[in-house]
Amino acid sequence: MIPVTKPFLPPREEYDRYLNGIWERNWLTNNGPLVNELELRLKEYLHLDHLLFVSNGTIALQMAIKALDLKGEIITTPFSYVATTSSIVWEGCRPVFVDILPDRLTIDPKLIEAAITPETSAILATHVYGIPCEVEAIQRIADKHGLKVIYDGAHAFGVKIKGKSIFEFGDISTCSFHATKLFHTIEGGVVITKNAELLKRMAYLRNFGHDGFDRFNGVGVNGKNSEFHAAMGLALFPHLEAIQMRKKEQALYYFELLKGLRVKFPEIGGIDAYNYAYFPIIFPEVQQLKKSMKLLEDNGIGSRRYFYPGLNRLDYTHGECPVSDQITERVLCLPLYHTLSKEEQRLIARLLLRVQNN
Repeated sequence: MIPVTKPFLPPREEYDRYLNGIWERNWLTNNGPLVNELELRLKEYLHLDHLLFVSNGTIALQMAIKALDLKGEIITTPFSYVATTSSIVWEGCRPVFVDILPDRLTIDPKLIEAAITPETSAILATHVYGIPCEVEAIQRIADKHGLKVIYDGAHAFGVKIKGKSIFEFGDISTCSFHATKLFHTIEGGVVITKNAELLKRMAYLRNFGHDGFDRFNGVGVNGKNSEFHAAMGLALFPHLEAIQMRKKEQALYYFELLKGLRVKFPEIGGIDAYNYAYFPIIFPEVQQLKKSMKLLEDNGIGSRRYFYPGLNRLDYTHGECPVSDQITERVLCLPLYHTLSKEEQRLIARLLLRVQNN
């Protein structure tokens, strides 16, 4: 079986060294030393001033919405994972969908202004497959209309544009450290901001609103993460460069193997550092996608329609986004993970070409 993805695990002894320290200290959660060390390492690695390690990428989005005290409508993308929209709804706001760019699959800035109403409080956009949104255009619109900007950067770890981390843009950025991500802590995520006051607010939010042992600063949630999860992240750090290089090598090999396949690839130009975290292909029509998925499955190979369905087509949302509707029907992510071999990639390519040529 070739899965669509597989978590990278460091050598057991490297993880165990961190676990031994946890057993010695008997400090399992509540902002322990490994959580603090991980936050410091992440800030150094990503060249960021402020971030907080939280329990997952979804709670990161919810904390961002809460910290900015958003109300009413939030303009967002239909082409993202369901957590992007459910976080908006969970926090009592209304998602307003704006269609995506057909080449980069991120929210189309040219369509945002027409969607702004007196009820609009923010823009929540996703860096899709690690492809950055048009952050400067979005910021100009936000500044003009007095809106906040949140970026869902679940896929964007390590991505850089204009010489700096993609997480430096917007009022708050978030990232997921789920087990399937390029960098993971089994479960986990971060909230990132340049604003020290916002960081302080989110620190309260993360820990039930605690401001000391028996004082509280507003309503909070349990957004903390444990020493065991932080240990996994710290154990992964020495392997990050190798993981990223391997994914890039595999992606470039796919490009070579699939030259004869009549599919499109999302546009990744103009990015200083791209992470190659996913390998999506866009078929010319949905029947070819379905036949390809079936043949791959029959040969023990996983693939995923990521993202499907579009978030504007959920049972609690609505919105007309024809570009996104077309892309969600025809996009497929191929297997991409550290131990995927060239032989396995060649098999996948042969099967996809067989469908096209039959």
